[in-house]
Amino acid sequence: MSDLVTIVEVGPRDGLQNEKNIIPSAQKIKLIEKLASCGIKRIEVTSFVSPKWVPQLADAAEVMSGVDRLEGVSYSVLAPNLKGAQLAVDSKADEIAIFTSASEGFCQRNISCSIRESIDRFKPVIELSKEFDISVRGYVSCITDCPYDGAVESKQVGKVVGSLVELGCREISLGDTIGAATANGVSAVLDVVLDLVPAEKLAGHYHNTNGQALENIKVSLSRGLRVFDSAVAGLGGCPYAPGAQGNVATEDIVRLLHAEGFNTGVDLQRLISKVVPFAQTLKN
Repeated sequence: MSDLVTIVEVGPRDGLQNEKNIIPSAQKIKLIEKLASCGIKRIEVTSFVSPKWVPQLADAAEVMSGVDRLEGVSYSVLAPNLKGAQLAVDSKADEIAIFTSASEGFCQRNISCSIRESIDRFKPVIELSKEFDISVRGYVSCITDCPYDGAVESKQVGKVVGSLVELGCREISLGDTIGAATANGVSAVLDVVLDLVPAEKLAGHYHNTNGQALENIKVSLSRGLRVFDSAVAGLGGCPYAPGAQGNVATEDIVRLLHAEGFNTGVDLQRLISKVVPFAQTLKN
């Protein structure tokens, strides 16, 4: 049996959050349900953040309650603080994601605090998640390059990853937030991180801004990673990172993985024919 690689579909959250025109909740729900129908088992649905900062996701509760959930599919949400985590619990999220950065500059611009302060802010989120037996996923942004601070040292990435694991995160997603990473850069990060955390606790989140995402995935596969984030039709990027447009497309990752002999459980033809065209209609 071929190796299983899990796709974490972030299009409904990370993909759509950047769109200027507000997309109706019904359309978001339709996208999520179409993705699940293709065999994708992990979908990041939305984020419980202040509508002031991300107005596109102001309907988070409505979307979560409106999705017709399939058995065996994990529906997760991003929650930056205790208030968001409580809303995630109320919405019956299967997983809560938290986010910080390996760069102080990006952390300040993105969530208005230092890296250390962000870790402290997550402690009550972790406590609440344990109370309700909800797993927590940690995102680390800017693993090689920051739009504000420039190059990021791999040892700094390792330090942040270690803090999140110690905090209680089940999985850490390593983010190339502006798509500047190369295979060599990702390999250097993994040299450090894999000394601290086993590959099965890691995921790759690589933007394709400079066309390097698939090469970064290949090097990550060679180092044992088996979970990757992507957005159908290459939707979106980070609103706080200039030039970050370009999440790697889910269909491109699945095509690569199948060609390399990996199993994803995803129906690629259905994804391409039924979901990609619909997702493209949501782009402003």
